[in-house]
Amino acid sequence: MAPDEALHALRAFFAERDWEQFHTPENLAKSISIEAGELLECFQWSSEADPGAVRDELADVLTYCLALADRLGLDPQQIVLDKLEKTRRKYPVETSRGRSARYDAL
Repeated sequence: MAPDEALHALRAFFAERDWEQFHTPENLAKSISIEAGELLECFQWSSEADPGAVRDELADVLTYCLALADRLGLDPQQIVLDKLEKTRRKYPVETSRGRSARYDAL
């Protein structure tokens, strides 16, 4: 799948239903949190979650993340790469490899 294929499909899906009017940054951010809660719910009573349910809930989270990035005019791949570079500087391999400590405790 091309990087923009999912985004183009989402735009078409939303446009066909005239849902863009509801996709304010605030509403999309709320929806990300709600769907992330539903994803976490898959693991509520067991670490052995139903893979199909996890897949669906993860897709919902990603859908709203892509929609929010699009609404804000952000390139999802670029913002992930930019953040990864910041995180790379905060967690250098030589001090963080194999450790889960927060960057200010390394």
